[in-house]
Amino acid sequence: MTDRKVALITGIGGQDGSFLAELLLAKGYEVHGLLRPRQLNDPSLIPDNISHIASDLRLHPGILETQTSIEHAIALVRPSECYHLAGPSFVDATVVEEPAILAALVGGTHMLLSAIKETVPDCRFFLAGSSEMFGSVSAAPQDENTPFNPRSIYGLAKLSAHQLAGYYRSFHNLYTATAFLYNHESTRRGLEFLPRKLARGVARIKSGLQAKLPLGNLDAERDWGYAPEYVEAMWLMLQQKEPDDFVIATGQMHTVRELVTWAFESVDLDYAECVEVDPRYVRPSESVALTGDITKISKALGWSPKTPLKEVIEELVANELSTITRGYLADNPNQKLKE
Repeated sequence: MTDRKVALITGIGGQDGSFLAELLLAKGYEVHGLLRPRQLNDPSLIPDNISHIASDLRLHPGILETQTSIEHAIALVRPSECYHLAGPSFVDATVVEEPAILAALVGGTHMLLSAIKETVPDCRFFLAGSSEMFGSVSAAPQDENTPFNPRSIYGLAKLSAHQLAGYYRSFHNLYTATAFLYNHESTRRGLEFLPRKLARGVARIKSGLQAKLPLGNLDAERDWGYAPEYVEAMWLMLQQKEPDDFVIATGQMHTVRELVTWAFESVDLDYAECVEVDPRYVRPSESVALTGDITKISKALGWSPKTPLKEVIEELVANELSTITRGYLADNPNQKLKE
C-alpha cells in the first residue's frame, strides 16, 4: 500500500492545468488528466503546455458533457484530489455559445461531484471559480462575503457550479472548495486575453512584422496576477483540515495603459507611436472595479502574490520575441534577424 497522493485535473492542457500538473509532480503526486478523445488518439494534438511532461502524466479521455465518460474516469483514477479547471473561459459569449458554456461549467461540475460522491467520497474537490461571479459590484475590493451579481452567462455558470459544490459539501459531506480567481497571466495564456495579445503585438512591432497595435480602453483597470503562483494557492486550499472558499487575487489594480507602457518600454519603444484605440475592443466601463481582498487566504493559508506585474509583462514580451526569432530562423536558417 502506498500513501502517494493521486490527483485528477480537468483542463490539464490549459494554462492553470499545466502549471498545476508541474507543481503536483514536483510534490510526488501521481497526476492524471482528462483530454478530449481526439487529442489522445493523435499525439500531435497533445497541448503544447503539457508536451514536456506528457510522459510523466497519465492522460485519459474525458468529456465534461457526458456522464458515462466522467463516471468512468473517476472510477478508473480514484483520485484523492480532483482539480476542476476545465471549461470555456470567454466572458463575452454569444447566444449560440451559451448552451455549451452551461453544459460544460454546470453540467460538467455536477457530473464530477456525483461521480465522486458515489465512487470516492473521500476525494477532495477544487473548483475554479471566477471574479466574474461577483460581476457588477458596489464596493471594492471584493472578499468571500461580497454578494454575487454576475452579468454574463459565464459568471452565472461559474456561480451555479459553486452552488453545486456548496450543496455537495453541506448535504453529502464532500470536501469541496471554490476559489474566486481574478485575472492571472503567463506565457501559456491564450492570445484572446489582453496581456498575451499585448505581448504578441509588441514583439511583432519590434520585429517589423506589423506597424500598429489596436487596443480598447487604455484606462480600464484590472487585478492581474501570475498564474504559477495562483496554482500554488489552489493546492494549499485542498491541504486544509476543513474545506473553505477563498478569493485568489493580488489586491492591486493596474490600468491597461500601465501594461502597455511596460511592454513597449521593455523593447525600447514608445507606445504612443504604436498603439491605436479601436472602438471594437472598448468594453463598457465599470463603475466599481473588480479587485480582490486576499486577507482571508493570507491569514489562513499563508499565501500571497510575489511577482510584480511589470515582471510578468516583461516575461510575456520576451517569450513572444523568442518565439518569433525561433520561427524566423527555422524558415531562414542562413539569415539573421536585424538587431
